Amino acid sequence: MITIRAIDHVVLRVVDLDRMARFYIDVLGARFERHQEQIGLYQLRVGEALIDLVPVDSKAGRVGGAAPGQEGRNVDHICFRVLPWDGPAILKELKGHGITAEILSRYGSDGEGPSIYLDDPEGNTLELKGPPWAPVPKSDWK
Repeated sequence: MITIRAIDHVVLRVVDLDRMARFYIDVLGARFERHQEQIGLYQLRVGEALIDLVPVDSKAGRVGGAAPGQEGRNVDHICFRVLPWDGPAILKELKGHGITAEILSRYGSDGEGPSIYLDDPEGNTLELKGPPWAPVPKSDWK
């Protein structure tokens, strides 16, 4: 049996490396970890996981075919668990970067809980996911 516990890394093929790196660093708090120059891979750390950015014109990027764009994407969405969760503070941070979003309740790996969807500069949809809502206590009233 294979037991998956978390995302190790996500690889995104990108058109504008600088713009994408700035988004993940400035908006989502990633930090640059390393550059594998021989294949054109830039690695950003987010918590315990990595976001790998591969320019479509690099050695590794050319293997994937056409660049992501209006008619096609490499990924439906990527969900990042955000802890501690402070929804209003997250929305305020996003607004400071010109991103309008809302908190909705969606089901995730730990159950129903708060979720914010947004897009990165190249149209990849991201989900920021909080912990599940606290269970509603059962009432003794019948």
